[in-house]
Parts: sequence; C-alpha cells; structure tokens
Amino acid sequence: MNFEFTEEQQAIFDMAKAFGEEHIAPYASQWEHEGTIPRSLLKQVGELGLAGIYVSEEHGGSGLTRLDAVLVFEALSMACPAVAAFISIHNMCAWMIDQYGSDEMKTNWLPQLCSFDKVASYCLTEPGSGSDAAALRTKAELKGEQYVLNGTKAFISGGNYSDLYVVMCRTGEDGPKGISTVLVEAGTEGLSFGAFEKKMGWKAQPTTQVQFDDCAIPAANLLGNEGKGFSYAMSGLDGGRLNIAAAALGGAQTALDKSVAYAAERKAFGKTIDQFQSLQFRLADMEMRMQAARALLFKAASKLDNKTHDATKFCAMAKRFVTDIAFDVANDALQIHGGYGYLEDYGIEKIVRDLRVHKILEGTNEIMSMITARALMAENR
Repeated sequence: MNFEFTEEQQAIFDMAKAFGEEHIAPYASQWEHEGTIPRSLLKQVGELGLAGIYVSEEHGGSGLTRLDAVLVFEALSMACPAVAAFISIHNMCAWMIDQYGSDEMKTNWLPQLCSFDKVASYCLTEPGSGSDAAALRTKAELKGEQYVLNGTKAFISGGNYSDLYVVMCRTGEDGPKGISTVLVEAGTEGLSFGAFEKKMGWKAQPTTQVQFDDCAIPAANLLGNEGKGFSYAMSGLDGGRLNIAAAALGGAQTALDKSVAYAAERKAFGKTIDQFQSLQFRLADMEMRMQAARALLFKAASKLDNKTHDATKFCAMAKRFVTDIAFDVANDALQIHGGYGYLEDYGIEKIVRDLRVHKILEGTNEIMSMITARALMAENR
C-alpha cells in the first residue's frame, strides 16, 4: 500500500490549495459577514474543473476519483470550510444527476452545473425528519404529465440562492421504498423559501427552508425511477460524508498550523511558549490525531472508488472519526491562542464555529456509529 500522493494527486492538491489561498482566504471573513458566496468565485471554481469533480468527462465533468475529491476539499477548506463544504454539496448533486439521470437531464443540466453556471442544492432534511430521513413527508403526486409537490425542506444550503434543487419526496408508501427524487428549477411556481437562517457557523452559506405549495414540475424531472430516491440519496451521501470530513480536516489543519506558528512567537515567563513541554505534548497529540484521521479518510475514499462491500461502513467511520478529531483539534488551537483565539482577527474562532456543524450534517455522528455497528454485526452473522 502506497501512502504517498501520485504526481497527479499532488498537483491537484497544490492547485486547490493555491486557489484557496489567493481567491478564498482573503475574503472569507467578508463573505461570512455578508452571508453569501459570490457567484464570480463559483465561476472560477468551475473553470478549474472543481464543480463536477467526479462527473464523467462526457458531460463536462473532470472524471476524477473520490480520493482526488477529498484532496480537493481538504485543500479548499484550509482557506474556508464553509465555502469548501458548499462546493462539496453542489458536486454531490451533479454526481447524482450523472449517475441516475436521463440522457436529456444530463444534457440539459450537467454542462451548466460542471461549469458552475448553475448551482445545485440537495434537499433531503425536513423540519420533522432529520436523522430519520426515511420518514420525510414532502409529497409529490403524479397528475397527468406533472408531479405536484407539497411540503417543506429544512436547513438547505443554497436555499433562495441555487438554480436547481435535488429533492427527495414521497411518491408512494411510507418508508424508504416510497421515496423518489425529482429536480425542481428555481423560479418554478409554488417554490418559495423561508428567511435566511442565523447560524453559529457556515455563515457564508445562504441557508433557508425550501417550501413547495402545489409546485408543479414536468414528470420528466423524475431522477431515475420512482421508489429509488432514498437509495439515490444514500449513495450520494457516501461521497458527501467523505467530502464533509475532508472539509473539516482542512479547517483543522489550518488551526494546527496557526498554533505552531503562534507558539513559536508568543512569549511567557521569558521564553516562547513552544519551549514548554506541556504545550509540545499538546501539539504532538494534535498532529498524531490529524494524521490518523487523514489515513482513515483516504482508506474510506479508496474503498468507495473501488466499490468494496464495506465502503458505506468506512465512509461512516471516516465521517465520524475525522469530524470529531477535527473539531477537537480546532478547539485545542483556540485554547493555545488563549484570549487571542477568541478574537475574530486570528481566524481560529471561525474555524471552531464552522467545524462544529460537520459533526451534525450528512448524518449525525451518532448515526455514523449506528451504521458502523450494524455493518459490524452483519459481518459477524
């Protein structure tokens, strides 16, 4: 097993990192205060081929691997986890259309999504169904040549900002087998949005409820087959969980790097604080945990690329382990900075706020433990 990047992987990582340093990091605080991400930035991301990372080249994507993708999102999130995660969600939607959409759907949407001319949002969570996603109640009734949607989605990144909404909705019986996936275009009559949410972190991402009130869409907007929507959503989440873990890892890496630099400059009791053994031990522990998290993340991505039978379990384990470690490392970094870590100017408190939600979304870390335990028990039956 080779633990080193290939020349191509190193180039991908370096390109994404350099882009983030130049085009994202200097403006991350401003975008957080404005509560939005400029479309002009997303267009630049599209020009780099990072809006359809694992979409097939045939439809305008980059055709890269899941391992390549986690390198991209770790690198971008070193500049801003909120922006990197937003790009990740868009990529998940584009992949779902590439994987399950009709030829017409792919032709109509993928070139625009892969260039970031259009932005996509993923709509699964509802006010009454978070972790129990299969209990969703948003309904789509087939009436002639149209589906008519009624219901509400919650916590949607890109709500009232995106051009396309990939919506999981109920077309049949209760439970996962009654769920389908449809595409709803911005501007469709009956589509509306709640107020922008006021959040602890990820403030640069516009987030709202997405509401459907007799929202009629063409029947051709069905993604794949009726009753398969839940499985489509879950397959998208395997990769989404890796990307969210990678985005947490990148943010934590920046926090660790800032801590090492700060400790070498900050003086107390006549010497720089990096000379104190207790702080050296803390930094060493942060580095070891980061390296362990990165190793599990890369292994999970490799398994998803190779479609191994245990890929879902490893994606769940990586999501839980990496996001837990990343938040703890960022929190330790704030402690090392002392009172300065609590100030906006140093950039640490933003990382802590941004990374906290990574333990919740794409399936809470408690759900990741449940997935892991069930897979483990099934393997031993």
